[in-house]
Amino acid sequence: MSITRIDTGPRMSQAVIHNGTVYLAGQVGDGANVSEQTRDILAKIDALLARAGSDKSHLLSAQIWLADMTTFAEMNAVWEAWVDPANTPARATVESSLAARQYVVEIMVTAAVKG
Repeated sequence: MSITRIDTGPRMSQAVIHNGTVYLAGQVGDGANVSEQTRDILAKIDALLARAGSDKSHLLSAQIWLADMTTFAEMNAVWEAWVDPANTPARATVESSLAARQYVVEIMVTAAVKG
């Protein structure tokens, strides 16, 4: 079975495709608040999924980390405007310290490759 890696670096790949499934690394974004960062992250996810031959209608699961759970509703407003309502993934959201102080949200998804 083949494994395809997208945007591979010394520490990680941004996406890995194996056996009809695409696994994205946790994505962080630019912006001054959780709404702006979430929008930027979701745009990155859209682009990576497209490169992998998938899209948000093929999401299987999502993990979301928030630096502050009081921003949950703000993040959800952006997420709900983006996610395909007919094909919502299994999802978990937790509060956590993130890799750098400027990040207030990180999202990682797994999706099926279109086929």
